[in-house]
Amino acid sequence: MCLAIPARIVELEGDRAVVDAMGNRWKAKTTLLPDAKLGDLVLIHAGFAISLVDEEEAKKTWQLIAEINDFRDTPNKVSG
Repeated sequence: MCLAIPARIVELEGDRAVVDAMGNRWKAKTTLLPDAKLGDLVLIHAGFAISLVDEEEAKKTWQLIAEINDFRDTPNKVSG
């Protein structure tokens, strides 16, 4: 299963972007979203921005990712 991650466009030149999600930055292409602009929140999948994302939805996803990371780092974890 592959996940798409919401990220903010922090650099943009043509269809080449640098995006940021939770302090992590990587390159992505905005070819599929020609109207995307600097500062937009986009959903990134396989190196491509595939849709625009609402700020609140992005924050919810980032919170879930943080909770998963916290759980992973917890000693003696019990799930289920």
